[in-house]
Amino acid sequence: MLTKRIIPCLDCDLSVPEGRVVKGVRFKQIRYAGVPWELARRYGNEGADEIVFLDITASHERRETMAHVIEKTAREVFIPLTVGGGIRNTADMNRILRAGADKITLNTAAIKAPAVVSKGAKKFGSQCIVVAIDSKKTGNTKSGHEAFIYGGRKETGLDTLEWAKKVERLGAGELLLTSMDRDGTKEGFDLELTKLISESVGIPVIASGGVGTPKHMLEAFTKGKADAALAASIFHYGEFSITEVKKYLCRNKVAVRI
Repeated sequence: MLTKRIIPCLDCDLSVPEGRVVKGVRFKQIRYAGVPWELARRYGNEGADEIVFLDITASHERRETMAHVIEKTAREVFIPLTVGGGIRNTADMNRILRAGADKITLNTAAIKAPAVVSKGAKKFGSQCIVVAIDSKKTGNTKSGHEAFIYGGRKETGLDTLEWAKKVERLGAGELLLTSMDRDGTKEGFDLELTKLISESVGIPVIASGGVGTPKHMLEAFTKGKADAALAASIFHYGEFSITEVKKYLCRNKVAVRI
């Protein structure tokens, strides 16, 4: 049986030279959470399976992603790092991978130029390419769910389900699915959306947006059919540790790496 993964997410703001981790609610109401590599080191020690770094303003500000932050983190943390934000082409991917990332995540660039997904998969392997989908229930598409870009600032008119299927065909090896409606609310994942996507594609789906308790992660796996669960607030602010979450999942018969 494949183990389910627990993944802390570090939303990074590069308005200060060393970077800082922040967290918002529904992509707004941003507050400080810590120093990127210090949080990453803590999560590695607690048993995180991977860490996702998202440079949340790189695409909006049309600048490069935080290679220096990744370099410093990779020297101190020895679990897979997935990095996204402001990555537009294979040259950007190569720069971030050389800095120490194990996977690349694409969102805005993938929607604006879908061929970048195929090019990345061909050059670095599908396992390296994660497509992030920031989804909101707008009612403007066939499934009712719509993909957004530029850190949730701009709607695309793309149906989340159809886009997920397309990026799988393009060669993506994994999806990072975030419910904008649930992000930071601690009300639990959008299980309807998570299950819809998980059962419609053949690649792993990381559920994101809304974790408030370990039970929410259990539901992501049992009801949402996700392969991994991503969280930020509950870890950043000390409400639960990754160790506690994994022990809870074990007690509820979910296979995780201890």
